[in-house]
Amino acid sequence: MKYLISDLQSTKLIYLKGFLFFLILLLSSFLILNTYPSLKIFFLLILVIWSSARSYYFMFYVIEKYTDKNYKFSGIYAFLVYLMRQRIKK
Repeated sequence: MKYLISDLQSTKLIYLKGFLFFLILLLSSFLILNTYPSLKIFFLLILVIWSSARSYYFMFYVIEKYTDKNYKFSGIYAFLVYLMRQRIKK
């Protein structure tokens, strides 16, 4: 059971995980556009995908590299806890 919750170490599995996330992105986008075919939905999907990537970059790279070099984020929940603690400090 410990193996299931430990950090992923295998380079091949890391690439597989990235590929599977990309596959989920493509299939989900295709299914949404197939269900609601319109340019409006297409552009909204593009915005959601782009803003999600930028938010992730902000949470896990910008904050860590430029704002608080001592803190390492482990996920979105950890980032939200970090923000709440920063607000309490002020």
